[in-house]
Amino acid sequence: MQTRLAPFPLLRPLLPAAAPLGAQADAAQTLLGPCDLKLVEQLFDQLPDVVFFAKDLQARYVALNHSLVRRSGQRSKQALLGRTAAQLFPGAMGENFLAQDRNVIKSGKPIHRYLELHVYANREPGWCLTQKLPLHDPQGAVVGVAGISRDLGLPDRNNPVYPQVAEVAEQLRRNFSEPLQLTELARGAGLSLDRLERLFQRIFEITPREMLLQARLDAARALLENEPRLSVAAIAAQCGYSDHSAFTRQFRSTTSLTPSQYRALVVQRAAA
Repeated sequence: MQTRLAPFPLLRPLLPAAAPLGAQADAAQTLLGPCDLKLVEQLFDQLPDVVFFAKDLQARYVALNHSLVRRSGQRSKQALLGRTAAQLFPGAMGENFLAQDRNVIKSGKPIHRYLELHVYANREPGWCLTQKLPLHDPQGAVVGVAGISRDLGLPDRNNPVYPQVAEVAEQLRRNFSEPLQLTELARGAGLSLDRLERLFQRIFEITPREMLLQARLDAARALLENEPRLSVAAIAAQCGYSDHSAFTRQFRSTTSLTPSQYRALVVQRAAA
């Protein structure tokens, strides 16, 4: 299903490559025409736990909300307009965000429910669920990308099924370094694996596998921050990875940084 924001009268390039930054202020109008992208932006401005953005065919910001401004360490939306993620976020993290955008634009395929650990310049790292969708003109051509990253909230402890999954969640968090079998954990809770996964998404907004990943990488992040003499291989072993290269791939996939790059960023911030 293609994502359109009608009337979307885009029949020419969004902006010339050499356009001055000031021209980007009207890029949202150029991208989506009179349809109220600004209204959408204003709605997302009211959600401090959600980052919203829309980008043109070159993956440059044309619309965004205040949450993204704050988390990028900027003072105004104008400071972000016309820039790519690689120009906004440091090093490998920004390059990875830009690669995601380009992949959505090139393939026309969305990214759904991607669990990420966002490392911002001026706040503690935070877990988010990210979605990105290609934007299309009336003829079906991809003309940009839009997305949201939503902070993971607290579990719904008032849900009547919470007690059924709370013990499984606790085992995942407590025993993350062990080779856990989700089928066995589900059976111990008197549930099928499918039922456990559905209940987890209802209560925690993530699957059991995503929670295990979260527990392992949170532990790894703490060791990278607080144990500078501990090697990456040793940290991988302590966090349940038998192969430190697999740990590095998963850490990078989730944070956009390798463990060594993350450690260097921590040191850099401490010295600032």
